[in-house]
Amino acid sequence: MKHGTVLLADRHSPMLEGVRNLLEGCFEVVVMVADEPSLFQAIERLQPACAIVDVSFPLSDRSADNVFCLLHQRAPDLKVIALSVHDERAVAQRVLELGALGFVVKGSAVTDLLPAIDAVMSGQTYVSRSVHPPLSSQASERGFL
Repeated sequence: MKHGTVLLADRHSPMLEGVRNLLEGCFEVVVMVADEPSLFQAIERLQPACAIVDVSFPLSDRSADNVFCLLHQRAPDLKVIALSVHDERAVAQRVLELGALGFVVKGSAVTDLLPAIDAVMSGQTYVSRSVHPPLSSQASERGFL
């Protein structure tokens, strides 16, 4: 069964296209955005089931800690998965503290993104197995927290 709508927020076009291809099998509608105004307009207009957002997504609001703070403030029920080139535990932990439910290392997106979506859509937290050191032994074995 396909989920409703997913937003994919990343300013790197090649990454967007590759991830989009993965997502089209899981969601009825895949919307790609590359800037903050488009992200929040799409959230308001489409009310997506999930958003997959690059950790380094640019913000115009310099007072915000990062995009995950704003997403949590403006759309507290939105299920958010962070995408990152970084595989450090501190990065994953910080993003989860700021409201994301999942953390996927871009280098592992092909194998980790679909399990992350399944976990997050069912209310669980997911962290890529390639995060070093793992957040917990259980997380390293299954990807879940």
